[in-house]
Amino acid sequence: MNATVLLLTTALVLVVAVLAAAGAGKLARLDGATYPTTLTRAATAFTAVLTLATAVAGTLAALLT
Repeated sequence: MNATVLLLTTALVLVVAVLAAAGAGKLARLDGATYPTTLTRAATAFTAVLTLATAVAGTLAALLT
């Protein structure tokens, strides 16, 4: 059961990170940014979501143990 919850949570975090990256890329492109700049902004958004998820998971793990 724990492995299933872990895999589903990981999948959900990755989907949210990809959606945030796609949104950031689309907004950058609508703003008139070039493709390399758009990819950089999308990658930054993806990394930020993963970093935030890791920080929240670490904090929750510390509080629940």
